[in-house]
Amino acid sequence: MNTSHSASDNTPGVVSIRSAHTFAGTLDRLRDTFEAHGLKLFATIDHGAEAAAVGLAMPPTVLLVFGNARAGTPLMLAHPLAALDLPLKALVSEAVPGVVMVSFNTPQYLVERHGLPHELVANLSPAGRLISQALGT
Repeated sequence: MNTSHSASDNTPGVVSIRSAHTFAGTLDRLRDTFEAHGLKLFATIDHGAEAAAVGLAMPPTVLLVFGNARAGTPLMLAHPLAALDLPLKALVSEAVPGVVMVSFNTPQYLVERHGLPHELVANLSPAGRLISQALGT
């Protein structure tokens, strides 16, 4: 089981974690974990399905938009433009068959990007831990 953590293609502020599960299994585990921890799944955007709908091929790629108003609202009150990055997002992709990756912005990146008070990083930190937990890492 490879559960490597890495910077996603050297994109600053993005972490990618290899899932130990299938693409569908990874999505199910993330959804179940979010629900079990009181996070709302606001949207599921299936980029692969949308590409197929217009005759284009794309590997399985799904964006989960999730969050918790109790954690996110203080960030948006501190800096309203933080709403551009909230709710949080997790990108599940399988660019290489059998290699499922989950990518997301780091809390530190979001705090720095929006000039948020450092103490608000605690509102964002649990998401990464929950994603890792869901992936079995």
